Amino acid sequence: MALHPEDSDVTEDDIKDVTIKHILVDAAYNDLGFSVGGRLVVLVESQSTWTLNIIIRALMYLAQTYHDFFKRTKQNLYGSKKVNMPKPELYMIFTGEKPKNPPTTISLSKDFFDNEKIAVDAEAKVLYQEDKNNVIGQYIIFCKVYNEQRKNYGQTKKAVMETIRICKNRNVLKEYLENKEQEVVDIMMTLFDDEQILEAYAKDIDDNATHREARENARIMLKNRRITVEEIPNFFPKLTLEDAKELEAEVMQLA
Repeated sequence: MALHPEDSDVTEDDIKDVTIKHILVDAAYNDLGFSVGGRLVVLVESQSTWTLNIIIRALMYLAQTYHDFFKRTKQNLYGSKKVNMPKPELYMIFTGEKPKNPPTTISLSKDFFDNEKIAVDAEAKVLYQEDKNNVIGQYIIFCKVYNEQRKNYGQTKKAVMETIRICKNRNVLKEYLENKEQEVVDIMMTLFDDEQILEAYAKDIDDNATHREARENARIMLKNRRITVEEIPNFFPKLTLEDAKELEAEVMQLA
């Protein structure tokens, strides 16, 4: 294992996937979570843009993973018996442009509270080295190749296929890509769909906020008789004549 080379006797059967599954636009999810032999929980979060906020998200993911673990193992957190829990390990795999003097770890106490002792702390090891000799280093190379191809071809299948071709030629994750090529393509295309959903969700939030602001401004102007109902759609393109009539009714009720 790239994270624990000393665990040479660990097999695939010993690894249990505990990735948070509910990938919704307004819910937390992590890129990868797994436990090994019931001994530890490892949460791996891939980031192409550098941010210290990842440690906060990792802590939230960890709490949710523990919640699921205790529920799955039917342990009583309210009983007197001490529960069994796997040892947590947090990792950030950084695949973007490496910042100057990148830290080897990030933590709540160090990066948010000037090394003060705090009630709940979390620390994540930062992995960013490209290395063909281990799977994580190869994954980082794969992601950087993909980022370049996405610049060339956008969020398209062409970008994915070129990434796979280049990496196989460079002997990066070659065996895996040869055996799982269609699965990789499907996963990458699903990620495109997720990004589009997130973008649409963000746009919807912005549109709703803009609509509320326009509605409130129009209401104030209508109340102060600085605008007529018919003029509202002209001055506030986000509002329809129907919106204007509703505002008129509201103003009349408050008069």
